[in-house]
Amino acid sequence: MKTAKPSQDTAALHANNAAAHDHAHAHDDAHEAHDHGHAHGHDHAHGHFAAGGASLESALEMAEAYCRERGEKLTPIRRKVLELLLASGRATKAYSLLDEMRQIHPGSAPPTVYRALDFLLSAGLIHRIESINAFAVCHDLTQCQHGILVVCQQCGNVTELDEPKLRQALVAQIEAAGYRLSGDGIELKGVCAQCQANEQASAEGAKAAAHS
Repeated sequence: MKTAKPSQDTAALHANNAAAHDHAHAHDDAHEAHDHGHAHGHDHAHGHFAAGGASLESALEMAEAYCRERGEKLTPIRRKVLELLLASGRATKAYSLLDEMRQIHPGSAPPTVYRALDFLLSAGLIHRIESINAFAVCHDLTQCQHGILVVCQQCGNVTELDEPKLRQALVAQIEAAGYRLSGDGIELKGVCAQCQANEQASAEGAKAAAHS
């Protein structure tokens, strides 16, 4: 988070803000410790995360080990946000994550969730889906390769295509056309198989009703 440097006239105000900032961090630390006690007791409605056959809990353990190898810590708050994304199984917006966090801890504040998301992004554990302003878990929690993301415009389901050669060829074509990618992500919009099936069922139902 960027912070502006205080002027001399606001030195006293800055000192007060610094004290408040320290208090806020102390509150976050206490909040994380409290969350750790609930991490294993809270069952999400979506059940298990299937990434290479891994359960939600084993995926979280994998992420924790990955962070330790990087010399970083998957704190209880970061772990909970990752758990919610894993359990969702689709792209989720930050405010939806905040709503879910508040169901567990009513005092959860937006900065707490955003800081956790920033960490998970920097660690390569999740992707930011720019086209829908949402977040989704990387298909490989130990080696993010920035694959091609296919996003369902109806339900938010995200499929990551792990095709390095295809991505390299696509990037080469983009650069040959005189463009430079503004980020690592490549997103394609579409409609997933489940939503297509739902559309077809709705259309058939409407057709049957019209002829009845």
